[in-house]
Amino acid sequence: MRSVGLIGGLSWHASAEYYRHINQAVNAHFGNNTNPPILLDTLDQHDIHRLQAAGRWDQIERILLRSARRLQAAGVEAVAFCANTPHKVYPGVAAGLRVPVLHIADATGEAIRAAAVGNVGLLGTRYVMEDGYIAKWLSAHYGIDTLVPPAAARERIHAIIQRELALGRLGDDSRAFLLAQMDTLRAAGAGGIILGCTELPLVFAAGDFALPLFDTTRLHADKVVDFILSPEATRHARSS
Repeated sequence: MRSVGLIGGLSWHASAEYYRHINQAVNAHFGNNTNPPILLDTLDQHDIHRLQAAGRWDQIERILLRSARRLQAAGVEAVAFCANTPHKVYPGVAAGLRVPVLHIADATGEAIRAAAVGNVGLLGTRYVMEDGYIAKWLSAHYGIDTLVPPAAARERIHAIIQRELALGRLGDDSRAFLLAQMDTLRAAGAGGIILGCTELPLVFAAGDFALPLFDTTRLHADKVVDFILSPEATRHARSS
């Protein structure tokens, strides 16, 4: 099996879901309790949020690059950010490593294309919805068009993510508001909704909405599993 380094803490709730799903998927692949070689480096989300609010993405990039290099030095063969928002600094981090960074929008784009959905709505932090780095990746690599809620709604969604979901909770009013924004995106032509914050899948599931929901946490974790399960893994399964 190939080893992967996870950069977590953004938030730890989503990081735990990555760890759980990757281990469960590898266990299922082998049909036993075989665990994958994962290293997890946890960052301080409070500090990252402070730097985001100050627009200090250069400093965030340095923090993520240091984390990724620690994992690389420990011997991992790929790195994954356990969140959507840090992919804003993906180019700089990826350029500073010898190992690949598994991009969350690749995992998402492949699933959307497989579902034959052309237009999707995108919910996430303000940076994910407004700065375009996820939407541009999906458009450039997969030909997918992305819709986002209006400006006032984006502000409230961002606040819900940072003040509620990042702390592991979601109020009924906030849940209803998010569902209403999904409805608005559907009315605007979206054929599916990207849950573009890795905490959103903790509170929404496929049956909660009429359109397909693209769970970026699960899709990205599946991408990590695909990387881990090399030909060496297959030989190990036969001999176990």
